[in-house]
Amino acid sequence: MSVALVTGGGQGIGRGIALRLARDGHDIAVVDINESTIASVVDEIHEIGSKAVGIVADVSDRDQVFAAVDSAAEQLGGFDVMVNNAGIAQVAPIDDVTPADVDKIWRINVDGVLWGIQAAAAKFRALGCKGKIINASSIAGHDGFAMLGVYCATKFAVRALTQAAAKEYAAHGITVNAYCPGVVGTDMWVTIDKRFAELTGAAEGETYDKFVGGIALGRAETPDDVASLVSYLSGPDSDYVTGQAILIDGGMVYR
Repeated sequence: MSVALVTGGGQGIGRGIALRLARDGHDIAVVDINESTIASVVDEIHEIGSKAVGIVADVSDRDQVFAAVDSAAEQLGGFDVMVNNAGIAQVAPIDDVTPADVDKIWRINVDGVLWGIQAAAAKFRALGCKGKIINASSIAGHDGFAMLGVYCATKFAVRALTQAAAKEYAAHGITVNAYCPGVVGTDMWVTIDKRFAELTGAAEGETYDKFVGGIALGRAETPDDVASLVSYLSGPDSDYVTGQAILIDGGMVYR
């Protein structure tokens, strides 16, 4: 039985990934900063028939990330897949970004991924297994978007870490890849839309509708859409894929 850990697994895309990997047969460690949301996802995984544990951790704290990986391996009897999904958004003109803003988003979106990469690689090597590390980037890691400058910078950084880690860990049989969603209908996009409304005077919902209107396949993305790619990257069919940041956006950004 394979064991997967999903950060930010208590809601949104992370929840979708955790449930999909459970349906694939993985046992799941659901890691989130919000204890109340963890419990409901753990219950859902148990209903699917997989084992699950909930672990409260702040991914911006390196010690907490390493402790979460140790706890997952101990409680579930192994460790095979690390999904560094946790992240936050920030909508602001570049002129208005403060040092505190940069510090907060960077510590979660970039440092949190880095600590997850380190912790997972160390555990894989300790266990002598060929593991998979899967990081959350974004279409914003391929194109820069107005009002999302620092967020985009964090997601570009995740792509760089993914490429470098793939090269460093390949000799150990560890693959490192990233998934790059577009406009996903989650609470994060509700927050983004409201912030755009405040800054631009657009009606609430207008920015979201504008972005969705630019999707070639004609609909907003769902967490299940993202989870399908993570499922592939977590399984044996992706054993020869590493260092990639794969777009899954319904047709918004083309590379």
